[in-house]
Amino acid sequence: MTISSGSTSVSFDAKTSYYVGGTAEFVLSDVISIQPGLTFINKGTKLASGDIDFEDDDIAVTDEATLNFKYLELPVNLLANFKLGNAGKVFLGAGPYFAYALSANGKYGSVKEDIKFGEAESEFKRTDFGLNFLAGYQLNNGFNIHAGYGLGLSSIADTDLSDEITFKNKVFSVGVGFAF
Repeated sequence: MTISSGSTSVSFDAKTSYYVGGTAEFVLSDVISIQPGLTFINKGTKLASGDIDFEDDDIAVTDEATLNFKYLELPVNLLANFKLGNAGKVFLGAGPYFAYALSANGKYGSVKEDIKFGEAESEFKRTDFGLNFLAGYQLNNGFNIHAGYGLGLSSIADTDLSDEITFKNKVFSVGVGFAF
């Protein structure tokens, strides 16, 4: 997750988590296909102690803080498939995603609290959308390995700190799968 304000940008530490889902592939040609999917994915961030200064707005963190969001995500990727003879195929893809937060919580030190969703300035938004990028290798038997990057385009929080501060998801993923 990245928080930015004007020319200032703070990236929090990565939070390791998991995702599970399924996709369908609609072949348009020998090379091009469309791959919609449905994924349950955890997103979030962690921040060690320190201070963040957004010009006149200060955020002081004196203990480790984490944010955890559970999303149902709908990606729709356009894939380019490159066959490698009998060795399988390499695929590259990109496309939009839309995500809906099912639940979220925050932990600050030893205190854990549910995150509220809504329209208030101190609450997070349930929806997130952005762009996916992926690359992978699939064997002829359907087994595949893949890596991806999700770049959030919308701020997931309304904040009362400043009109210019945005909270955006950024996700790097690695996975294995099986195509039927």
